Amino acid sequence: MRQLRTEMVDRLAVLVASESAPGSLPHLESCADLLAGWGEEAMGRPAQRVVIDGLPHLLWPAARQRVLLLGHFDTVFPVGTTRSRPFQVRNGIATGPGVCDMKGGIVQMLTALRLIEDTSAVGLLLTCDEETGSGTSRPLIEREARRSGAVLVGEAATPDGSVKVARKGGSVYRLTVRGRAAHAGTEPHRGVNATVEVAHQVLTLRALDSAARTGTSVTPTLLSAGTTTNTVPERASVAVDVRAWTGAELDRVDRAIRGLVPVLPDATLAVEGGVNRYPMSPTLAQPLLEVAQRVAEQLGIPTLAGAHAAGASDGNFTAALGVPTLDGLGAVGGGAHTPEEYVELDRMPERTALLAGIVSQLSIMERVGSPAASSAP
Repeated sequence: MRQLRTEMVDRLAVLVASESAPGSLPHLESCADLLAGWGEEAMGRPAQRVVIDGLPHLLWPAARQRVLLLGHFDTVFPVGTTRSRPFQVRNGIATGPGVCDMKGGIVQMLTALRLIEDTSAVGLLLTCDEETGSGTSRPLIEREARRSGAVLVGEAATPDGSVKVARKGGSVYRLTVRGRAAHAGTEPHRGVNATVEVAHQVLTLRALDSAARTGTSVTPTLLSAGTTTNTVPERASVAVDVRAWTGAELDRVDRAIRGLVPVLPDATLAVEGGVNRYPMSPTLAQPLLEVAQRVAEQLGIPTLAGAHAAGASDGNFTAALGVPTLDGLGAVGGGAHTPEEYVELDRMPERTALLAGIVSQLSIMERVGSPAASSAP
């Protein structure tokens, strides 16, 4: 893998330059074309391009799928970001939009697959809508997970190199308030101020947050209201992001949000959204972590730890089905979704070798935790 480091960095530069903004079909299709070629080289078989609502997902299924590698090639950055912030390497650190989340992980996955002698028991799925909630790809992810013995997710490791054995679940809501418009200068009393009502709701939402006690966060985010500066707002809306370590907490907040009522007379309140991903349990990851730790020891990699991550991924979906899932097997880096996003290039060879070893182990196991896992491949 050390001999392939330069090639991996070159491929990462190409992949980052191939922008894949959410919902931008020409760019997603172009990036899919690039990855389809690399994936065919790595897997020894062509991709199935699964197009759902126009979005191109790439699938390499295995007839007897013992392990599924899962990733996404969309990023959160709008088209044109690479012009102002292109891929750069300084002192062994790569930066650029999507370099860590998760194009570095994709390069490592495809390179790891090239090291595996037999990929006939290995499936690979690369989706293009994870950053917007996996609305079209979720059924595909769940279908492929159900026919797999284990799922390995190529999202980034933690900055210290830990893999991810647990993730918070998440919910997304939009609260829409309807009031009544009026002239703000001459007849404000005739109106029902949607901005004031949504402010009441924001304060109520904050009271649902129990981050200090249970780790559950309820965060009002995107807010909009009004039309002109001299009109009592008729409409206002607020988006709400909820994260929790347990399904019970997500359900508690869900019930509370659906039970919200207007404070102002004659105002109305509508709630859209709900639970998007239930939490990823460490119980399902533990057997896979043990396999990963044995491989790491054989490769001379320092102690490999399992971390709990506050963010969600498509691994939440597969774990919710009861399929053993280990996340954070991608690049070592940080700063996802920010201009400071980075990857440690010197760690790409070891992480790629680690992934190749884990896949090789799982490929010869009848099930996770079987005796075959006790010896090196």
